[in-house]
Amino acid sequence: MHPNPPDSLAWVPVSDDALFDASTDIDQGEPLLKSDRWWFPTGFAEWFAIGLTFLPAILYLPNSQSYRLPARVGAYGISIYAFTMWWFDRGGRKETRHPAERWLMTIAVLLAAMIAHPGTASLLAGVAHATLYFAIFSPLFWVPAYITSRRRLVRVLAVILLCNGLNSLVGVLQVYDPDRWMPKQLSMVFQGEAGRNALAAATYLGPGGRPIVRPPGLFDTPGAVCGAGTLAAVLGLIFFLEPMAWWKRLAALTMAVFGMAAIYLSHVRASFVVTLCMMALYVILITTQRQAKRAAGFVALGTAIVIGGLSFAVMLGGESVQDRFMTLLGDDPRNTYYQSRGAQVEYAFTDLVERFPFGAGLARWGMAAYYFGADTGAVDEEVPFAEVQPNAWILDGGWPLLILYSLALLVTVSFDLRLIRTLQDPADKLLAAIVVATNFGTLFFVFTFVPFATAGGMQFWFLEGALHGAFSSRPRSE
Repeated sequence: MHPNPPDSLAWVPVSDDALFDASTDIDQGEPLLKSDRWWFPTGFAEWFAIGLTFLPAILYLPNSQSYRLPARVGAYGISIYAFTMWWFDRGGRKETRHPAERWLMTIAVLLAAMIAHPGTASLLAGVAHATLYFAIFSPLFWVPAYITSRRRLVRVLAVILLCNGLNSLVGVLQVYDPDRWMPKQLSMVFQGEAGRNALAAATYLGPGGRPIVRPPGLFDTPGAVCGAGTLAAVLGLIFFLEPMAWWKRLAALTMAVFGMAAIYLSHVRASFVVTLCMMALYVILITTQRQAKRAAGFVALGTAIVIGGLSFAVMLGGESVQDRFMTLLGDDPRNTYYQSRGAQVEYAFTDLVERFPFGAGLARWGMAAYYFGADTGAVDEEVPFAEVQPNAWILDGGWPLLILYSLALLVTVSFDLRLIRTLQDPADKLLAAIVVATNFGTLFFVFTFVPFATAGGMQFWFLEGALHGAFSSRPRSE
């Protein structure tokens, strides 16, 4: 899958009925897909989307912990490789630029300077941490060279749905039959005495008192399937409501059910709330496009999936699943959030930013510190582990990084909403709304997780680059 950017391709109008039909020919000027090979990934972008799920899935295999580092960095390394190939092939030249690019390049310069920070764990660790940041946001630069039409964008969304749907299915099976489907080895973090305590915290009681480890899906960390479940639930519902062959719609609906059930079985309430926010945003976006019938169908089906998914999850995981998510209704949501993550966000702005106004140095927390840091024991006593994104930005670059990354995300939100408003073709508007609603789920995780230090952040910039590439040359009203 050599990332050789395609030449500029002319767009051919297609009917709305064909928009979500992956077997339809993609673009004028491209080799036509054979009808019996429409399902096969075409192009580097689709293979990259597959890699986001299945490269980490290597850790699902037995005895994989010995090569955990290559499996973890695989997708990031490919992202850097793609950027390098794009840069030398195109010289970094392109007709239109995303407004977030200048902020991201400023962030890259800041992080390069932070390598020399006295608090950086080591030279190697600092370079690794800065490179991780760049690998995560670099898809915004190179992806538009590969996603040049809305049909290519639809295919990428279909790949993401399929990968995350399969991931969710595995997560459900891990609760149904853990002896067969649970990874033989979990992350090294869950080894040793401290690891056993952490694993006990990630275990709940199922039917008949059976202990259930929060399903990792195609990964090796308990509860990790919740992210895949979020994408599968939302995209599955969207694809089901589109005019396609009945079996494709049934497959999409099935993946949506498994995605919702995986969220419940993982016990991650934040993913449940984010899923509802993504659904609500999609309904708002299509309602403003006068898609009332589509919005009504989505709301009705979404409600059924939320309720039906809970019933299915309770059947597999027991009453503790229902009890876990009922706390969102029984308690004050503000108190629930403050006790889980809100206190950490408050700590970032009342303590961390005063202690480290210009950062604590790179690789003082996270995987870069774990794999490459020197004296990690001493570091851990001085600098807390970042579990929410503002804390991570402050530790890595202080106020400057916090402000710059926030600006990059704010201009991205503004650009996307303006894009939807100004696109002339109703089909363009609809597809852009799907990508934005799906992608903005990552933004909702900023105050509950560290998405822009993980593959979730890379997928955000990947989809943002795909959105920009697919619609940069489409007719727009200013």
